[in-house]
Amino acid sequence: MRKDFSRLPGEHIITWLLRCWDNGASSLELEGREAKQLGSLSREGGIDKAIGKKAQALSLWRRLLSSVRERYPFSEDVICRPGKWTTMERGIQYLREVAVREMVYYDLDNAQLPTDPDEVQCTRPMW
Repeated sequence: MRKDFSRLPGEHIITWLLRCWDNGASSLELEGREAKQLGSLSREGGIDKAIGKKAQALSLWRRLLSSVRERYPFSEDVICRPGKWTTMERGIQYLREVAVREMVYYDLDNAQLPTDPDEVQCTRPMW
């Protein structure tokens, strides 16, 4: 699990979160004790500490989103760096990263909001 969900050196937080989604973080249910045993996934103490904070069983995906939000409470603190993309694949990747950033600041208890970055509706700020 550490191999699939550990943040790579120099990897942007949002890129890491999207990679975790793509690797199945939403399908892994963990209790707080189990989440703590994963060790350092994000390479940031504040995020890693928050991953195992809640005792109840939650998906790793939900734990990751809430932990990043706890560490970076303001959306301005987590930016997506578009860089220059010249391929359709890179453009799609960037839009998915923007959707993940939106999800970090969702109300995770609202069942009406999507849990899949590919289902996030495009908002005016995203455009």
